[in-house]
Amino acid sequence: MNWRRFSLFCIAATCQLLALAQITESSELNCTVEINSQKVPNANKDVFNTLKEAVSEYMNTTKWTDAVFNLNERIQCKLFLTIATYDDSSGKMTGDLQIQSERPVYNSSYMTTIINFKDSKVEFVYNAGDPLVFSEVEMMDNLTAILNFYAYLIIALDFDTFAEHGGDPYFEKCANIVRLAQSSGETGWKAFEDTKNRSAVLSAYTESSTAAIRDVFYNYHRMGLDQMSVSVDKGRATITKSLELLKKVYDAAPMSVCLSMFKDAKLDELVNVYSKANTTEKESVYETLYPLWPAEQTRLNNIKKEATN
Repeated sequence: MNWRRFSLFCIAATCQLLALAQITESSELNCTVEINSQKVPNANKDVFNTLKEAVSEYMNTTKWTDAVFNLNERIQCKLFLTIATYDDSSGKMTGDLQIQSERPVYNSSYMTTIINFKDSKVEFVYNAGDPLVFSEVEMMDNLTAILNFYAYLIIALDFDTFAEHGGDPYFEKCANIVRLAQSSGETGWKAFEDTKNRSAVLSAYTESSTAAIRDVFYNYHRMGLDQMSVSVDKGRATITKSLELLKKVYDAAPMSVCLSMFKDAKLDELVNVYSKANTTEKESVYETLYPLWPAEQTRLNNIKKEATN
């Protein structure tokens, strides 16, 4: 046996295991990043490829929490960045960012959507090779501030689906990011600037008048979807009851962004959840949801349809 080769093999294997352990301990997110630069056809595409790699590495290697995640427990999420304008002399980019996240339903292969939201006020400066540096105590730049905010929002809402207000520490992180960013003058952070900007998103989940949306997340997912493997009827009944809390949010703030975020994440799923429900339950859910989203009557009507085998 070549002991030198064997020793080198052992060293390499140990390094791989250590690297795997580091990834396991430091990565809460399994984030797919896509960048669409078709609106700036004459730009050098290398900068967008570099940006994609930088954002992907940043999201997937930053240690966001003190929690320990195994590789198979990482939160599945996606970022779709569409570049609308790009100034190659300054590196300034504008566009919109679609944020999606999902989590598995207990004892099934089904993945349920938690976030499906488009931020249309994304502006930042990036030049190929610029390092993305994480900091909790200062705003390094607008790009990392945006990434930090949505990373913690993804984590906060994911934790909320497993424990009542389990996302509290991460909403606090979001709040700190907003506070730091509001003094920067960058677009998308100012209070009352926009009903769907990052400040408004934070307020929707943390202000007492609309925070019931977080109770919806817990009851809908942990006590509803996760229980359907044991009893479909009981799990669905819990979901029905949880949806009634949406009215409380609507009464307090009918234009709250959290209502549209819930709709965009859940409306199609609700059609499937109630496909086998009885007529009374279907009608009840329709009557609960229609006042919230009257423009979605066509999709809401699908909830009332009789199942076809």
